[in-house]
Amino acid sequence: MCGEPPSCTGGTSPPGPGAGRGGQEMGLSDFEREMVACLNRFFEAGKRQGFAYRLKQSKFSTQYVDVLVDSLDPRYYCAIECKSIRGKKLYFSQHFHSDRNHVHQIDAIGAFLARTGRRGYLAIEFRFGSGKAREAYLIPWEALVRFYGEAPGIGIEEFRSFIPLSRTPEGYLLRRLEG
Repeated sequence: MCGEPPSCTGGTSPPGPGAGRGGQEMGLSDFEREMVACLNRFFEAGKRQGFAYRLKQSKFSTQYVDVLVDSLDPRYYCAIECKSIRGKKLYFSQHFHSDRNHVHQIDAIGAFLARTGRRGYLAIEFRFGSGKAREAYLIPWEALVRFYGEAPGIGIEEFRSFIPLSRTPEGYLLRRLEG
């Protein structure tokens, strides 16, 4: 347990049975934990107020996003959806889903952000295969929505113009969190 909200997971312990969301590959759950650790290092290193955590996932309850960040500083009060993909392009029809009411995940998360007042981000990790370096970025949700309305997907080149996450021996390193 992470010592804060009783229903959170902190990103440092191994996953329990059934970790991940209904059939998604293990790499995504690992990336979610890495993002929690990355965000908490960002807060600690900069002596900023904030705490990132994952909510326990349940087959019978709605999970709007993968990572929540609580902070009294409105710049850091946010919600983050994580995607870990193979290849160099994120596709809205392939990498996002629609719920049983045919509401696309991007629209559902947008509604969640509007109701909660959180800033939204997509954290994306591009994996290129064994032995090859991964790349990861944060993109503000508003920018993601603009791409969603204009194109079937977003290439890695576009992501490179947003917030990069550097790799270090400790994991990903976030240097700034502004949209």
